[in-house]
Amino acid sequence: MNQPKTKIAIISHALGGGGAERFGGLLSFILTDLGYDVHNIILNEPQDYDYSGSLLNLGKMYRNVPEWKRKFLKMMALRSYLKDHNINTIIDNRPRSLLFREWVTKQVFGNRKMYFLIQNYNLKNYLPKSVFLAKWFYGNAEKFICVSKAIEAKVRDLYHFKNTVTIYNPTNLVPKDIPDATGIPENYILFFGRFDEKAKNFTLMLEAFSVSAIYKKGYTLILMGEGPDEHSIRSEVGKRNLDDYVKIIAYQKNPFSIVKKAKYTILTSRFEGFPLSIGESLAVGTPVISVDCKSGPSEVITNKENGLLIENHNPEAFAKAMNLLIDNKELYQHCKNNASKSVAHLSLEAVSKRWQQILSQ
Repeated sequence: MNQPKTKIAIISHALGGGGAERFGGLLSFILTDLGYDVHNIILNEPQDYDYSGSLLNLGKMYRNVPEWKRKFLKMMALRSYLKDHNINTIIDNRPRSLLFREWVTKQVFGNRKMYFLIQNYNLKNYLPKSVFLAKWFYGNAEKFICVSKAIEAKVRDLYHFKNTVTIYNPTNLVPKDIPDATGIPENYILFFGRFDEKAKNFTLMLEAFSVSAIYKKGYTLILMGEGPDEHSIRSEVGKRNLDDYVKIIAYQKNPFSIVKKAKYTILTSRFEGFPLSIGESLAVGTPVISVDCKSGPSEVITNKENGLLIENHNPEAFAKAMNLLIDNKELYQHCKNNASKSVAHLSLEAVSKRWQQILSQ
């Protein structure tokens, strides 16, 4: 007789919006393929990303309930769902920044087996500043799963947790056959991700693009995504008189045709975790120019081997790099040839093995 599958709940803020949420959906495919019975539970309604397993959308369930009552009902529904489905293992993929909410959540989770994901070097969204409170809230953790070695080192240094591990985000489900992109400029560089100025620093990106003047060489900057700061980004493009050279397009559920055709992709973030966009770009053979922010880029980009790693908050240096990967054809081809093989360790198979090792301990 077949043994019943181990049930795992992945609890996320949503299944839409940003990289952490997108990873929650991807993780559900990984765990399903490993043979787990996966339950996706999202606290808020956006549901744009694919997922595997069952789904409880608490945001949709209580969409029309007054806000003061909504949070309480969500917690009660979450507690009932975990109990009714006999779920004893939870992977917590939420931001955890509000202490009272975390106190309530701690009661809901109870003594279940807990794995806490830390998706960003900016720890304030995942752990309280107080070491005492961090240990009180999360002292029962099986593991803190960090998406970069720099994050793991910071968690160990600040909180003295020993049960930490790094598991990189995989290069997503990159299809073998990627169709040609249509309806976009012939020559372009690309940013794809969330339109969030505080994290992604579009001010630096647009200043560097303007200083580089690569638009005079026939290159367009395409910004592909969505987010709260789209209007201000469009305004900044206008202020810099770049309307003819910057094209903003909607988030694509399958972005790989546009990523593959790009000359290179760019990242100018103030802080990150382990950006999915870098791995995905390299996986399809497109080099990356990224600032050396904390954390992630320096753990996958080797300067002048698969892209360029640039000092952060330096628009002149970034502009120079933009020109270098256009003008130096030999360097560009070298980076392009190395791109996909440089992220072999981020393949879905390799990352799945790491998750299996951790969950089976």
